[in-house]
Amino acid sequence: MHVGERHYRTIWLSDDGRSVDIIDQRWLPHEFRVETLSTVDAVATAIRDMWVRGAPLIGATAAYGVALQMKQDASDGALDRVWDELHETRPTAINLRWALDDMRNTLKPLPVSERAAAAYRRAAEIADEDVAINRSIGKSGLEIIKSIAAKKKPGETVNILTHCNAGWLATVDYGTATAPIYLAKEAGIPVHVYVDETRPRNQGAQLTAWELGGDGVPHTLVVDNAGGHLMQHGMVDMVIVGTDRTTANGDVCNKIGTYLKALAAHDNGVPFYVGLPSPTIDWTVHDGVKEIPIEERSGDEVSFVQGRAPDGNIVSVRISPESTKAANPAFDVTPARLVTGLITERGVCEASPEGLLKLFPERRPNS
Repeated sequence: MHVGERHYRTIWLSDDGRSVDIIDQRWLPHEFRVETLSTVDAVATAIRDMWVRGAPLIGATAAYGVALQMKQDASDGALDRVWDELHETRPTAINLRWALDDMRNTLKPLPVSERAAAAYRRAAEIADEDVAINRSIGKSGLEIIKSIAAKKKPGETVNILTHCNAGWLATVDYGTATAPIYLAKEAGIPVHVYVDETRPRNQGAQLTAWELGGDGVPHTLVVDNAGGHLMQHGMVDMVIVGTDRTTANGDVCNKIGTYLKALAAHDNGVPFYVGLPSPTIDWTVHDGVKEIPIEERSGDEVSFVQGRAPDGNIVSVRISPESTKAANPAFDVTPARLVTGLITERGVCEASPEGLLKLFPERRPNS
């Protein structure tokens, strides 16, 4: 995507050919900053403290973190240690483990002398593959938007509700949930997006709104609890969200509050779709509510909000009594029965074991 006149991915190799540059998302939408990561510890901090976020981008960042380690020490012990250090940063997003497993499986058979170069090659491939996957998700989802538009009067707007940020900032480029929206705009379909603010970190208000505005997509920021009201009054044609982990039976784990959107959509007959890159499928898990670990983040994210003060400075302010304890589960699980369809790079399927296996037959037992 573009920032001003320049095309950006969210992560890329620095000019020195060793370090990694990222868009530091902590400061958006008020300031656009690029941060250079030169050590594994810096990569771990960037993932844990959400300088980068979104399951696909976390995976790509972790892959480059392994490459940084191999440049310094490519021994088996170092490879295992970097896997452990980066894996513990964010427990819910399955792409993190997928990328780390991929890197370790790629590098372990190689001589130590070849591992650094191979690590950088594979990290770059993972980033490129993510872009291709997201573009294909966009094409699959575009057909859904086209079908909704075809049922409307000519020129009438398709209204889409999204939650959190599943845009290009959550991936290497294009995004998952937003990819169909961007392609619909390119195709000349009038679209409008209701953007959930997405408390507590406000990724919708700060990131999705910034993205859509930069691309010229009409959008309106709404509080998280407005979605049900909008659906009751026929103001939403479809909901589309991303996912941090999806089970083999189609349960979807995503940013906290997604489950409530799915309930409201189900009650009002509004189709509820999930943009799903295949590395986000956890084929080892079959019951999302019982089996997916839900990250519990600091209560400070609930008790404080960040914004730009009248003097122009970016500040954090407390919004609750100092004596009040805050809980902060970062994700929830939407059962497959509430999901209209999963939009993948291979097409759209129902949220069920058979639906997923039709698109990914190689995952069938004994296949």
